[in-house]
Amino acid sequence: MSIRTTSNAEVARSGPLPQPAVGSDEPLLREIASALVRLSRQRGVSHPVYPAPAQNAYNRLVLHCLRSGVEPPGSIPEMVRWACERPLARWPLDLAPEARGTTGTLVDPRTRLPHQLCLEWEVDAADPAAEIFENQRMLEALTVCRAAGAPEAYSAFRCLLTTRPVLTGAELALLGGDPECGLLLHRIIRQCYGPVPVTYRSDDGSYRQCGRCRCLMVPLPGGGHRCELDRCRRDGTAAAAVPVRPDRSGLHQLSRPLRMFVTSPGLAENDIGTALKRRFGIDAEMWPQFDAYDLRVPLPGGRYWAVDVKDRVNPVLLARTLTHFRADPPFDRAFLVVPRYRFRENEAYGRQFRRNLPDDLAGRITLLDDRTFLRLVAEQIADRIASRTEAGSLSPEGDHHA
Repeated sequence: MSIRTTSNAEVARSGPLPQPAVGSDEPLLREIASALVRLSRQRGVSHPVYPAPAQNAYNRLVLHCLRSGVEPPGSIPEMVRWACERPLARWPLDLAPEARGTTGTLVDPRTRLPHQLCLEWEVDAADPAAEIFENQRMLEALTVCRAAGAPEAYSAFRCLLTTRPVLTGAELALLGGDPECGLLLHRIIRQCYGPVPVTYRSDDGSYRQCGRCRCLMVPLPGGGHRCELDRCRRDGTAAAAVPVRPDRSGLHQLSRPLRMFVTSPGLAENDIGTALKRRFGIDAEMWPQFDAYDLRVPLPGGRYWAVDVKDRVNPVLLARTLTHFRADPPFDRAFLVVPRYRFRENEAYGRQFRRNLPDDLAGRITLLDDRTFLRLVAEQIADRIASRTEAGSLSPEGDHHA
C-alpha cells in the first residue's frame, strides 16, 4: 500500500488534540532522529519514495506544529532542512532544557549527514552501538569469544574496529586467516564492514582518510574534506587528509554507528592507556573479562580503578542510561571518563550529568575529563611515594642505614 503525506488541512480538520505534559516530546524527537538516520542510509529512489518511519515521523511533526500554532515543514525535505539549519533548542518541541543539549543541529549542513547528537537521540541507551541492528554484531562477537574462552580475541576485535575503520576488499578477506581474532570472528567482522558509498568518493576517483582517526572524510561541495567524527572536528586537533584507493574488491568501512560509538571512544581509550604507560609505567588492562568495563588501572598498594570511556554529546542521555560496572574483575573505584573537549563545548556537562544520574549510582561513579583523570592518577602515585618516604625516614631501620 502506498504511503502519502498527510496535508496540513487534513490534520487541522481532525480537531484539537490533548496538550502534552512537560518534556513529553522526547519520543517524537527520537522518532525524527531515527527518520533522519534512515534517510541518510537510503542509496536510491524507492517505492514509496520515503520509508514509512520517515513518513510517520514527518506526519507526527506536522500534527505537533499545528497543535502548537507553529508553521510546520511543508515536506520531508523541508524537515531535513530544519535539521540542517535549526539548532535543537529552536525546534518547537516540549523538552527538558538540559535534554536539548548544546546548540548544535541534528544534521551537518555541509555534509548532509546526521551529527552524533542525532544518533544519540535515535537510540536512547547506555551504549547505542549495542542497540542498533548493525551493532548487534558487537554482542554476537562477545558471545562467540566467551564460548571459546578467548578474551584476547575479543580485545583484538575491539582494537581492529578502533584502529582500522576502513579496509580494502583484500584486507578484509585476509583477516579470515588472522590468528588474533579473524579465525574466530571473520564472519562477524565482515558484517561490521560494508561497501563505501560513492558519496565518499572525490572527483578524482580517490577517497580520503582522516589522518587522525582513519575514518573516511566526506567531500564538501565547495572543495575540501570534512571528518565526520566530533573527536576530530571539535577538539581543535587538525587532521590531514590521506588518500586511499580501493583495490579490485572495493573499499569497505565500518557502519556509521560503530564509527561513532566504538571507533571514537576506542581512540580515547587508547589515548588514556598510552598516557598511563608513558607517564607512569602503568599497563592498564583493556576491556577486561570480556568488556566488563574499558580499562582496569593498577595502582600502588594493590588497588585497581575501573574506567569506562564515553564520548557523548548529551550528558543527560548518558546519565539516564548509565548502569553499574560489572564487579568482576574487582576494583576499588569506578570512573566515567569523557574527553575534555566535551566539557569545553558545554561548561555545564558535569552538573547536567550529576543531576540526571540515577539515585542508586550517585556517589558510586565519578565523572571526570581525561586530563583530570590522569592528574588524579599522578596524585595517587605521588601520595604513595611520599607515604613510603615518610615511613622509611621514621623507621629504626631507616635511621640505622642512614
